[in-house]
Amino acid sequence: MTDTGNVRIIGGKWKRRKLHFPSLPSLRPSPDASRETLFNWLSPKIAGSFCLDLFAGSGSLGFEAASRGASRVDLVETHPIVIRAIIKNSQAIQTGQTVVIHHQDAIRYLEQTEIQYDIVFLDPPFKKTILPLTFDTLIRQNSLCEAALIYVEYQSGQPLVSLPEDWSIIHHMQRGNSASILLKNNLRTQ
Repeated sequence: MTDTGNVRIIGGKWKRRKLHFPSLPSLRPSPDASRETLFNWLSPKIAGSFCLDLFAGSGSLGFEAASRGASRVDLVETHPIVIRAIIKNSQAIQTGQTVVIHHQDAIRYLEQTEIQYDIVFLDPPFKKTILPLTFDTLIRQNSLCEAALIYVEYQSGQPLVSLPEDWSIIHHMQRGNSASILLKNNLRTQ
């Protein structure tokens, strides 16, 4: 059996509920302080929003968004052990129809969904170079609402790939070996 880790939901209706996840090298849930800062940034836009946690991992960002009032949160994850943990966490905190879990490749999900998102969380494994393709697919598939917010976490000290020209950085934070930015989509939707 795989050892497990825990992270707690820090705000909203499921505040203090613990999420359990397998201890795998590729999983690094966002620490409480980082999530608190992020959700302070997002607080004016989170209620009623459609959110996508594209590389869900522990699902902590998506569950936090649902806890704070998002109307719909899609969690997308490929790892079978991790997806089982996400399902168990969703059942334990009784997310109902607010949280929708997809055991699928992130890019394939974007190519198939017709949903436009208000908020997108992008926290892929640090060693993968998937962000340029992810940015391109989000735009090409028209997956972002007008003025959508995109949160990107990446390894500090590593250059961030170039951003789409119609996206602007509105917040930046660095903690330990992680850096993150909050972007705004300035492109009008089609």
